[in-house]
Amino acid sequence: MRVMIVVKETEKGAAGALPTEAHLAAMGKYNQELQDAGVLLDVAGLRPSSAGARVRFGGGKRTVIDGPFTETKELIGGYWIIQVKSAAEAIEWAKRIPGEICDIAEVEVRPFYEFEDFLSGAALDAAREMEAKLPGNTGGKR
Repeated sequence: MRVMIVVKETEKGAAGALPTEAHLAAMGKYNQELQDAGVLLDVAGLRPSSAGARVRFGGGKRTVIDGPFTETKELIGGYWIIQVKSAAEAIEWAKRIPGEICDIAEVEVRPFYEFEDFLSGAALDAAREMEAKLPGNTGGKR
């Protein structure tokens, strides 16, 4: 099962503060553990919301709102995508994140939908074909 571990944005991160050398070293060690265990698929930190935008949909319109956004507790600061056997294993990995060292107050653990979760049909077949053409695809092993 693929799981995304979402890092909640902090006020420092929202203000654009870059990680310290200690933060980078602690995260590097954790990321290496994930990689050594063969579960790490992707990892990234996100720039502050001041560098982003939101697109709202409603009433047939698209409205663009430029950052920064004030609801810091609802923002994403970064993520890991891991491949594990169970939700319990994903939670165990999340518990190992060096949160105190890296100024992380909370992460959210969310499994991805997989193709097997949906009913068969033409739209699902088209989605499988599209995934097969993506760079770095999983070869249909989702």
